Amino acid sequence: MNPPLNVVIIGGIGAGMSVAAKAQRENPHAKITVIEKENYISFGACGLPYYLGKQFDDPSYMFARTPEQIEKSGITLLLETEAIKIDFDKKIVKACNLKTQEISDIAYDRLVIATGASPQELNLAGMSAKNIYLHTKLRDVEALKADLVKYQSIAVIGGGFIGVEVADQLATLGKKVTIIQGGAHIMQGPFDTEFSELIEKALTKERIKIRLDEAVTGLKVVDNQVQSVMTTDEHIPTDAVIVAIGFRPNTEFITDARLQKLPNGAIIIDQYGQTSIPDVFSAGDCATIPHQQLGNRYLPLATYANKMGRLIGTNVVTTQEHFVAFPGALGSSLLKVGQYECGSTGLTEKMALEANIPYKTTLIETPNHTNYYRGQITLTIKLVYSPDTKVLLGAQIFGKKDAALRLHALSIAIHAGITTDELGFIDLGYAPPFTTTWEAINIAANTAK
Repeated sequence: MNPPLNVVIIGGIGAGMSVAAKAQRENPHAKITVIEKENYISFGACGLPYYLGKQFDDPSYMFARTPEQIEKSGITLLLETEAIKIDFDKKIVKACNLKTQEISDIAYDRLVIATGASPQELNLAGMSAKNIYLHTKLRDVEALKADLVKYQSIAVIGGGFIGVEVADQLATLGKKVTIIQGGAHIMQGPFDTEFSELIEKALTKERIKIRLDEAVTGLKVVDNQVQSVMTTDEHIPTDAVIVAIGFRPNTEFITDARLQKLPNGAIIIDQYGQTSIPDVFSAGDCATIPHQQLGNRYLPLATYANKMGRLIGTNVVTTQEHFVAFPGALGSSLLKVGQYECGSTGLTEKMALEANIPYKTTLIETPNHTNYYRGQITLTIKLVYSPDTKVLLGAQIFGKKDAALRLHALSIAIHAGITTDELGFIDLGYAPPFTTTWEAINIAANTAK
């Protein structure tokens, strides 16, 4: 009788635990070991801005599983243990127990690297000040929540998802918030300029100040407290600072050049979650994601961590002929700001330009539902499509009242390779409280020429 397959997973927060749970269901005889630096697992950091904003009070909602639940299922958990080196030839992970500092060798047949990412920090003096906060772990937000009563003016450095969500939630608590963004607009990655400007207007309606094209050059710190943020334009007085300027994959400890990475350190994977090293898989914020239109991209989003984790959970305990393939990402993402919602999927105009992909666009404003039903609002929709075939390549949407959920239909249309002509007549549901007789998506598609 063959010995059980020995699967070792480095990382147990997002992708790693999805791998472990699925692998254990697929092959109950496999020996599965999870190595995790923290003393917890299965944490959903996406909820942190809303926990800060008191949308809910129980932090346990952000934990999908407890260590006790996982261990009862037969999975071995090594908590507060850090992987410090991998020998791919000998198939050994060298790990350090962070409580005892004991070093041990953990052998594997197949390995999954799911070490996540760490927030980037400003390379400035004063970053250790007591009133500077990151926003990726529960302890970061607990510390900020404990001090929040002392702060009225808060500077958020960074205009991406976390920066915007945190600023929005702090505004609901009555704080005076300023977003400092080094680029020309906020949310520049998933949105074109027209939509970044709409998001900026929505933030302004929540009394959030936005400072664009201002790089942070220094911090004025007195008695270990930041008193102001220095930018290329001026000094901005503040009671506290939140830094949200992106992520770096936690892959520095892997020095073997055979493991292919992007310049930022993200591990390159294929559609099966495999890396360039045999029997080694990777997923989550430490890895790339295969994009349907753009090849391997670094998109540290929770949806991809969970989907690739589930997929690798199957592949890591089976043979190649039974591998499941990931159909490809579209970068689909949603955002809520005040009363407004927005979403993006597939190619933006900027992405198409950068990738030299031929495209045309249409941009419309149209009502969300009939004018005789109360609460009618305007939706803004942009479609990016092929000029030759009219196949839909990308879509963005902005508005109130379930505007963002329309993105799901647009994502499916792109995934299925539907043309704008088809989309213009596709049978979307109608009733006066929900749409006009021509649904907004149909109307947008019918303006594509």
